[in-house]
Amino acid sequence: MYLLGLDLGSSSIKAALVNARTGATLGTAQAPETEMDILALQPDWAEQAPETWWANTVAAVHQLLRQTGADPADIAAIGISYQMHGLVTLDADGQVLRPAIIWCDSRAVATGEAAAEALGKDFCRQHYLNTPGNFTASKLKWVRDHEPELFARIRYILLPGDYLAYRLSGEALTTVSGLSEGILWDFQEHRIAGELLVHYGIPEALIPPLAPTFGPQGRLSALAAAQLGLKPGVPLCYRAGDQPNNALALNVLQPGEVAATGGTSGVVYGVVDQLVSDPQNRVNSFAHVNHSPADPRIGVLLCINGSGILYRWLRQQMARDGATYAELERLAATAPLGADELSILPFGNGAERMLGNRHLGAHILNLNFNRHQRAHLYRAGLEGVAFSFVYGMKILQDMGLDLSVMRAGNDNLFQSALFSTAIAELLDCRIEMWRTTGAVGAALAAGAGMGLWSDVREGLGTQQLVQCYEPQGQREQQQEAYARWAHFLEKMSKP
Repeated sequence: MYLLGLDLGSSSIKAALVNARTGATLGTAQAPETEMDILALQPDWAEQAPETWWANTVAAVHQLLRQTGADPADIAAIGISYQMHGLVTLDADGQVLRPAIIWCDSRAVATGEAAAEALGKDFCRQHYLNTPGNFTASKLKWVRDHEPELFARIRYILLPGDYLAYRLSGEALTTVSGLSEGILWDFQEHRIAGELLVHYGIPEALIPPLAPTFGPQGRLSALAAAQLGLKPGVPLCYRAGDQPNNALALNVLQPGEVAATGGTSGVVYGVVDQLVSDPQNRVNSFAHVNHSPADPRIGVLLCINGSGILYRWLRQQMARDGATYAELERLAATAPLGADELSILPFGNGAERMLGNRHLGAHILNLNFNRHQRAHLYRAGLEGVAFSFVYGMKILQDMGLDLSVMRAGNDNLFQSALFSTAIAELLDCRIEMWRTTGAVGAALAAGAGMGLWSDVREGLGTQQLVQCYEPQGQREQQQEAYARWAHFLEKMSKP
């Protein structure tokens, strides 16, 4: 018996097939081989055609079946992970009315800011845990204002994962977790965000019926099954946004647990058991996959734009052709901790939300031409990104996150021992590296949704721990290097 996981990203669709009894991954696939197009008809716009998502889902599933040789009749459940904050519009016939407005589109920033002022920022944070910002609700308001004839034809709005589930089952449904990421859920009233919809002039009837995050969410239609090469009737048993789902894949479900990613940008997603929000909007709070009113589980999301992109830049600009990150790591380790007082601020990838949406830019500080070599730059780069994670984590700790363990996938910057031990030392925590992916997590979650286990943790217990980092007794040296870095950050942040 197999479980199928689908991960709808902005660059590709990933699919994974997992053995339901052992948790072993039989295979993974993705489509397209390159990247899906993002349409940008105007500056700061970002749209994708939902039909492209479906075409690549079909391609990925076919590739997965060929690769594994699995019998489609043995697939027992489907789980979905998806890019967050997007907007898909359907008409009464179930047809898509316009390209999806995706997560990185910023056309609705002013719309959300005006709503926060009108409703009151304190009201928004108390009820929605966020201000409306540039999230799904505000994007829909933009459509209402700028495309009124199209808006009048909308029957349902869907998040990207809701759309993929709709194509699989023919049923338009959504979840509390999904609505919270669109600022469409009222945590105080445990209902759809009525006040915001009234302010925006959006009928509540455009929100589809609710389904549980884990549990029955429709069955694979005969039409979809024929396109995918699967059997009709397979139940859809789970869906969640990519960051909550990545946290689930890493077994981050309880207060004090943290999932982290150190890719081009960095993400820290911590779980707390209180309805919390950040008055400065440096981080965002959403309903986690296991949230309930009686037992709150809130995922607090921190995004750091300037992360692994700095280390990639150092490799491209300063390393010899063909040099691997492992080689950079070995050279960086020859420089002393603190890189002989060389510091790098990695914030050269756009505005940083945790810095008040400032475009600070990247800075190399205290460079000495007689002392510093490439090894120092590599080490300062790794430390600068690590320190930015620590800086962001302190925001989460101020919001009540009692950090006990940080987990990451085995495919990003956390593979660097210099990077990971710096964070472990400064935050006095354990960092675990696990072999998993979002699609694998979605597959295992589908198993929990169909009742294979009494708790999703039982299914996740089959995951493989690859590496563990703990404090190495260098806290004083790390704190000295971090304090110097933080001093430079404070100095550069002043107007």
